[in-house]
Amino acid sequence: MLHDERNLETIPVGALGLVALNSCEDIGQKVDQYLVKWRYTREHEHEDNIAFKGYQRDTYRICAQVPRFGTGEAKGLIKESVRGYDLFIMVDVTNYSLTYTVSGHKNHMSPDDHYQDLKRVIAAVGGKAKRITVIMPFLYESRQHKRTGRESLDCALALQELVNMGVSNIITFDAHDPRVQNAIPLKGFETVQPAYQFIKGILRNVRDLKLDSDHMMIISPDEGGTNRAVYLANVLGLDMGMFYKRRDYSKIVNGRNPIVAHEFLGSSVEGKDVIIIDDMISSGDSMIDVATELKKRKANRIFVVATFGLFTNGLEKFDRAVEEGLIYKVVTTNLTYQTPELLSRDYYINCDMSKYIAYIIDTLNHDTSISDLLDPYDRIERLVKKYREEQQ
Repeated sequence: MLHDERNLETIPVGALGLVALNSCEDIGQKVDQYLVKWRYTREHEHEDNIAFKGYQRDTYRICAQVPRFGTGEAKGLIKESVRGYDLFIMVDVTNYSLTYTVSGHKNHMSPDDHYQDLKRVIAAVGGKAKRITVIMPFLYESRQHKRTGRESLDCALALQELVNMGVSNIITFDAHDPRVQNAIPLKGFETVQPAYQFIKGILRNVRDLKLDSDHMMIISPDEGGTNRAVYLANVLGLDMGMFYKRRDYSKIVNGRNPIVAHEFLGSSVEGKDVIIIDDMISSGDSMIDVATELKKRKANRIFVVATFGLFTNGLEKFDRAVEEGLIYKVVTTNLTYQTPELLSRDYYINCDMSKYIAYIIDTLNHDTSISDLLDPYDRIERLVKKYREEQQ
């Protein structure tokens, strides 16, 4: 549904406030610009009503800071009143580009540091806001979501800690395992899929795709991401295949059982363009291994698609994979920190999520359902139809 068709005549929960921590500075600024633009152009009969006081403002951002002492200790600080506000706090726990000083030594901020800063800002609010929603695109500790031995359940503990501090809703994107929401069954938890933005980014940058099962296929790189691939394949009307990782359970390397081989389940990929879709690219080894296996099976162009492009070991291996013809395009979102080097690569497609986040914030502030935003089937269908018409 287009934004100007949305019914947002309901009274806002409270005055809208957007707190974008330093880790989300760029995307927070874009989200704010969308909100300002929409609310200045939106016409509604209640604009003089006291319930809509402060509805149209030059910015919805609330100034929040987390200054640090020389020891590395910090405090949350909010520079203006937030009493009665409907607050949306954005944080990117993977933004390692930010630094702070400890006794003269420079430290890069870790996910733990960003999570602590989030809690500091919530504590600075002091319970004065009407409602607090945390927008955490990469869910903190989401890969530590289940117990397989004597180990901590960090993600569940973090979610419980946030709701105990007064957070009403937590919005994340493509959670590693959505079942972690069972830790907070009485609070709002939404995991949003950027499927529409992926398809939009690919179709805008590649104009000669044939979107049918004879020429294209969706691949899940492991059994954990099957649902993601199944959804995309069904929406686009394509076949789907998957790999499963055969591991050596007699050894542990870097805390994990090493992968012996990637076994493929699915129909032939020969001559077909292939989209490999996953929730994240960490080191990238798994994606490149899967691309290598697909090339052995004579796949055509390979698109590597993931919500979070972390690239923890750098971009060199992806540069080589593109040069060798293993990978055609790499597609990720701006929900996590992107290095200037990544943005400069010709093979990289950046999917901007700021408008989508602004839709969600605007709708939730009006206490209206976001169901149509969470299921992009109709929008993808229109997008594909338009693409096919342009090819004729």
